[in-house]
Amino acid sequence: MAGKSTSSLPEVHRFITDHDADGKAVFNKSVPEEGQWQPISDAANFFLAYTTHGFPIALNPAEKAPDVTSYKNDLETVKSLTVDNGSVLRFVDFAPDTEPIMHRTTSLDYGVVLEGAVECHLDSGEVKTLQRGDVCVQRATNHAWKNISENGGWARMMFVLLPSEAPVVGGKTLGLDLGSHMPDTVEPK
Repeated sequence: MAGKSTSSLPEVHRFITDHDADGKAVFNKSVPEEGQWQPISDAANFFLAYTTHGFPIALNPAEKAPDVTSYKNDLETVKSLTVDNGSVLRFVDFAPDTEPIMHRTTSLDYGVVLEGAVECHLDSGEVKTLQRGDVCVQRATNHAWKNISENGGWARMMFVLLPSEAPVVGGKTLGLDLGSHMPDTVEPK
């Protein structure tokens, strides 16, 4: 059930720019500005803020806004964490006091802490603490996020995910691994 986030953090609004018939910049009104959140588990809520397909990103014919049309379709159909040959902009609200879920996607991700404090756990046992404004460049590694915000508050991160090659280490390909605890709602198509 998509809707308002169950976190205590402020709502996220998405504003998409476009062009009018004269080529002037305007705001596209075909997608609601309010975030449509999807509860993934007791641990997190996702908001799929935008997606694209292909590089470079198709903006023409401008009158038809093909990227916006594609994103509107993805809001109904995308169930994977990444998009093949495209980009994903996602917000994630992490609940306090929940166990991190170890996972790996075949993508290069920029993860920026917007609110709270978050630990990035790697399967090697290494851990880094990220504070508001910090960024983690996650390069198709097995990782997990844990909210460690003070006073039991929610944490929010923004992620940009870009498809990547699967890393090959010691002759072994390290591909998608959603772990045994990742919910079915984010299984790849």
